[in-house]
Order: sequence, then C-alpha cells, then structure tokens
Amino acid sequence: MKHFFLRIRAFINTLQNKIAFYPTLLSLCGFSFALLMIILENRGISRKLIDVFPLLVVENGDTALTVLSTCIGGLISMMVFSFSMVMLLLSQASSNFSPRLLPGLISNKRHQLILGTYLATIVYNIFTLFSIEPSEEKYTLPGFSVLLGIVFTILCLSAFIFFIHNISQSIQINNIMDTIYDEASVRLDELIKNENEQQKSDFEGFPDTSTWNEYTSPKSGYLQKISYKNIADICKEKDIKLYFTIPKGLFVLKNITILKSEKPLDKETLKDIFSNINFARGEYIKDNYVFAFKQITEIAVKAMSPGINDPGTAINAIDYLTELFAQRMKKNNSGIILNGNKTYIKMAVVSFEDLMYNVMASLRTYCKHDPIVVQKLLWMLSYLKQQPAQDTSYMKVINEEIEILKKNSSFDSIKDTEKIQSLAEEI
Repeated sequence: MKHFFLRIRAFINTLQNKIAFYPTLLSLCGFSFALLMIILENRGISRKLIDVFPLLVVENGDTALTVLSTCIGGLISMMVFSFSMVMLLLSQASSNFSPRLLPGLISNKRHQLILGTYLATIVYNIFTLFSIEPSEEKYTLPGFSVLLGIVFTILCLSAFIFFIHNISQSIQINNIMDTIYDEASVRLDELIKNENEQQKSDFEGFPDTSTWNEYTSPKSGYLQKISYKNIADICKEKDIKLYFTIPKGLFVLKNITILKSEKPLDKETLKDIFSNINFARGEYIKDNYVFAFKQITEIAVKAMSPGINDPGTAINAIDYLTELFAQRMKKNNSGIILNGNKTYIKMAVVSFEDLMYNVMASLRTYCKHDPIVVQKLLWMLSYLKQQPAQDTSYMKVINEEIEILKKNSSFDSIKDTEKIQSLAEEI
C-alpha cells in the first residue's frame, strides 16, 4: 500500500510542475463555489442580506446581467494577455539564456495561481450569469452572488497588477539565477546537514561492490526521486545492501545497469525497489543541486556566444558558481544512506572533480579568448582555494584547473597574456 501512495505522490509532484495544474484546480473550485452559491440563493441568502445591507445587493436583473457580462469579457481579455506574457517569458528565456530553464519557469507557482484565479472567477461569473432571469423580482435575484462576482473581479484586477510586476522581474536574468542559486543552496544545505549527522567511519565502511549482482533499469529517464526510507526498510527486511550505480539526476537509459545487490534479488523484491524510484523527463533543481551548476554554466556559455555577446552576464554567472562551489566543498563525495545505525544503501554521486571539470570545460571553450572573463575564472578558483574543504583532494582539483586554464587561454594582446599569467602565478 505504501508503494501505491508513493506513486500517487510522485504523480502529484509531476502534475504540480505543469503550467495548467493550478489553473485547472482553481477553475474547479470556482465551479464548485458557483454551485454552492446557487444552493444558498435558493435558500434565500440574498433576501436576508437585503434586509440587513440593502446597498450591497444588486436589485435589478438587467444591471446584474450587464455587470457580469462586462466582467467576464474583461477577464477573458486579461487572461489571454497574461498567458501571452508567460509564453513570451518562456520564449525569451529559451532563446537568450537556456532551454533547460523552462521547467523551473513553468513550475512558477505565482504565475499558475494568478492564471487560476482568473479562470476560477470567469467560471464563477458564467454560472452565476446562468442563474439570472431579468424578469425576476429583487427578492429572488441572486444579488449576493452577483456582488461576490464583482468582488472577485476586482481581486483579479489587483492580481493582474501584481502579475505584471512579477513577470517583469522574472524575465531578468539576475532574478532567474537568484532562484536557481537559492534552490540549489537549500538542497546542498540539506545534504550537508545529513552528512554532518553521520560518523566518518560510516563513509568508509561500505564493502566493495565489484562482484555484486547487477540489475538493469526498467525504463529510461532522469533518475529524479528515490524513497530511501522505503528502500532501506526493504533492505532491512531482506538483510541486503544495495548500490545505485547512476548518480541521482543523471539520465538513465533502459537496460543499463543501475542497481547492484549484495545478494540475489527475487522479482517481487526487485519490483518493490523500483516502485520507490521515480524517473522523470525534466530537470528540477530542488531534486538535484547538480542541475544548478549545469543551468548557470549554460547561461554563461550562451552569454558568450557571438549571437548574444554579453560577457557581463557570464561574469555574474561565475559569481553564482563561485558561491555554489564553495558550498559544495563542504560536502563529501560519498553517497552513504543510513537507516538507524546501519548502512544499507550507497548512492553514486557526481564527484567534486567531475562537477568542476564539467563546468570549467564548457567555460574554457567559450571564454578563453576574453581576458576579463578568464580573470574572473581565476579569481573564482583563487577564492575556492581559501575555503575550507571536506576532502583534501578538492584542492588538487582546483590547482589542476588553474594550470589548465592558464595554458589554454589565448589573447591577441601581449599585455592581456602577461596579466593573466601573472595572476595565475600569484594564485
């Protein structure tokens, strides 16, 4: 049963990242509320309200029809404009920065909630409009429902003003990188905190897995979410240890070895284990901090392309990478998962060396002819050398990248070459 609920939760998490999730949910709420108000109107809620606050109730059927019709037409126009602005944001982010940013922008809850508010109000006003007959007397006219429709429309106008402000901020690259950095920083803090609660011996006590039984992936996709607690419970029950050979967040091809087991696994146990693994088609930073390095690097590379030619954005991106690398240096290269006081699971991780190489290889290729950007990269590496590292091998990786960057940089000006060489030697 718990596997069923895990699948339901994974399905809901996937839906929440779709741009139509909250608009659809809120429109259903608007429909339900309209039906509720129709029931309350049949029980005389407007009649009671008109006796207490007569100025708040619309008493003329023609006026009510005109007001609601105007509200519906205006809201539809406003919603179309808002959807157009969202599509413009996605198009510009894809063409100017990186297509990998789209999943994060689409899953922006603020945009979804505002669009959902529009849709819910439109649905509510439409069904309220259906319940109005111009020939009705004031005591049977749904005056309170009409009043609520007007109030909801005014709230939508306020939401529209906020939407314009928010969309203008969301389209700025600094705010996009801020969001990426914040999500990655939170995820890294969680991992570092979990590691600090473990003993150093826990990371060194996992046995060699070279001769273990191998099992292939049942499907392809990004290895997004793993329910370690449920899998650890299975391991405890079966008295086995597992090693996931693919780092979380990487794309897994079907029939590629993804799992190694200390003991042979029967089909039912294997099915239970894979039911606790979620494969996705998108890249979400809140699930894996490595995507933040990838996305910010792609922003910097795109900024240095001849079509964009924006070294300022590349320099800003390097600043964010510097902070993330400094935080990553506080984390081990181990993927040991504890259940109580015993280790049952080991997860392959993207090592600091691989992470640094992947970032620097891309930046070197596109930035090696720009002395200002190369200088910024050297400053980044110099700053990282001064930071506390969880593993002494991290410093060796940084020194190697400094030497490679110094050898591969090439400029037309002798002065630029001398300055970069001098800076590299000082580091």
